[in-house]
Amino acid sequence: MKIGIIGSGHMGSALGRIWGRNGHDIMFSSRHPSELEGLAKSIGSNAGYGTPQEAARFGEVILLAVPWGQAGDVLSSIVPLDGKILIDCTNPIKKDLSGLELGQNTSAAEEAAKRALGASVVKAFNTAFADVMRSGSRVFEGHRATGFYCGDDQAAKAVVSKLIDETGLEPVDCGPLHSARYLEPVTGLLLELAAKEGMGTNMAIALLRR
Repeated sequence: MKIGIIGSGHMGSALGRIWGRNGHDIMFSSRHPSELEGLAKSIGSNAGYGTPQEAARFGEVILLAVPWGQAGDVLSSIVPLDGKILIDCTNPIKKDLSGLELGQNTSAAEEAAKRALGASVVKAFNTAFADVMRSGSRVFEGHRATGFYCGDDQAAKAVVSKLIDETGLEPVDCGPLHSARYLEPVTGLLLELAAKEGMGTNMAIALLRR
């Protein structure tokens, strides 16, 4: 599968490495694509780099992994996205980390869907810390961390579920895209625990069932 990574920071590069090493064709991107040469070479011949527009044209699946404040402009620059799957892992966190810019009546994912013309949008990976995705395992004391996702297109969600599973997270379908209104605030809680409660970012959520 061809995957375009829009935003190759900590999360984008971590997921791109995992998928690239699993045999997918990856194109990393940023506003300064030449800086990504080393990242692409570290994966192999199935990884390349370019501009966000090039990555969007390249990918059957596109990962949106830019800061929330940049998401609108980035999406406007890469549309149309007809027939593509857009994975939105952004969180509408305020710059001072005091809360969410959106919530209850909408979500970052729903706002992204309004701009991502032609794409099937799936919310995923927003409740996972990049440090966990960059580590060697997504298993904590025998429990596999959960990869929550939601979206309105069942076929797109099936593709994303497999990509989540490949990362080592356990995929859990949370229903339609508006469920992102519940998933995005989870990140606020995780940030509170990580920073203000001093737990750090080597932690994850696991949904336990019986």
